[in-house]
Amino acid sequence: MKILFTVCGRAGSKGIKNKNLRQFCGKPLACYTLSAIDLYIKRHPEVQYDVVANSDSLELLKLLTDNGMIAVDTIVRDASLSGDSVGKIDVIKDCLEKMKERKKCDYDMVVDLDLTSPLRTVEDLEKVIEKEKATGADVTTTVATARRNPYFNQVMKTDHGARKVIASNFTARQQAPEIFDMNASIYAYRPDFLYSGKGVLSGYCEIVEMYDTGILDLDHENDFILMEVIARYLFENEPAFNKIGNNIK
Repeated sequence: MKILFTVCGRAGSKGIKNKNLRQFCGKPLACYTLSAIDLYIKRHPEVQYDVVANSDSLELLKLLTDNGMIAVDTIVRDASLSGDSVGKIDVIKDCLEKMKERKKCDYDMVVDLDLTSPLRTVEDLEKVIEKEKATGADVTTTVATARRNPYFNQVMKTDHGARKVIASNFTARQQAPEIFDMNASIYAYRPDFLYSGKGVLSGYCEIVEMYDTGILDLDHENDFILMEVIARYLFENEPAFNKIGNNIK
């Protein structure tokens, strides 16, 4: 099996300035993602792979190539793929096309890891890749159990008060269907699906559940501070999380 690992990040950030270049618990935020890939490859020497970073930030690309752990190819992002309205799946497809041409090879799977999700384990990455390999899904992605359920305790405004998002007669949350939040940490794609023009959830999608407080949306400075608090707790109490940080050179 040959895997293309993609790590994609834009320059700047509206919510947190230069988010992708920040230090996280004393180490570069972006290097936590490369550390997870590096540890996976060390566990699975039978897997052939390439790692590519795609960004319009030369500073970020240099940080990623100088990581001291694993070899990383780089792609300077086309201006046409740098706007706010461009979907990440288009950037990942661009990575696949350019790397196929550069390496003169085909890939069996494309695995994208979000640069702003440092709190993942090697086991999370293994589970995603194994599920994608076993099922042949269009995409396998990571999720966490939702803390609210639209069948039971989520409401929406109407012209006359509020009502449940999804009408139901459930009197206990346990009766409602199990609901998950997509946490945007890891995606494994079947390569031909990337050429279909469909969105992540438009095809056959499988999920892998992750630790539920390990991923936060980093939209504001307070989110970054809170994630560091969570990270320090996990690093001290959960060896699987600590391995990722300890592996960063």
